[in-house]
Amino acid sequence: MTTEPADKIWTIPNALSVLRLAGVPVFLYLLLVPKADGWALAILVFSGVTDWLDGKIARWLDQTSRLGMLLDPAADRLYTLATIVAFVVRDIVPWWVAATLVARDLLVACCIALLRRRGFGPPEVTYIGKAATFNLMYAFPLLLLAQGGSTAAQIARPFAYALAIWGGLLFLWSGLLYLVQTRAALRS
Repeated sequence: MTTEPADKIWTIPNALSVLRLAGVPVFLYLLLVPKADGWALAILVFSGVTDWLDGKIARWLDQTSRLGMLLDPAADRLYTLATIVAFVVRDIVPWWVAATLVARDLLVACCIALLRRRGFGPPEVTYIGKAATFNLMYAFPLLLLAQGGSTAAQIARPFAYALAIWGGLLFLWSGLLYLVQTRAALRS
């Protein structure tokens, strides 16, 4: 196995990440225009499964690549942002929750820009950040499923809120860790 990611472009994990990215506008359309929550939920679940799968395949087939290291988190961030915005529009989450999560992503983007300007790479991905994404990727479909008064919605609701709160807190915590990493790198 290689320790450094290669300059591979045409890999199965990259194809899965591109597929995930292509699903974002379809997801938004389904959620906001016809309000086809079932289909939007299916795309969101597909996104979560392929997010897990692309990492597994990259390690299993030794197809880790620099492009994949950019595409995967970009797809994660884009789905997170698209879902949050759509959920605010649909009154599934309050605007201040969305504003807090978006502010965290803006903080991380500023950290990355500062580091690049000084010749550093992006901060290392932390397990807390991965756990935050994991929780939010489960919370979002459950929040969508929790809409309405069906039995499935009633069962999903407490799990959806628990994962959303835990994922949101971990997401904010990981943002603070990136800020600490950036500060340490800039001081060195």
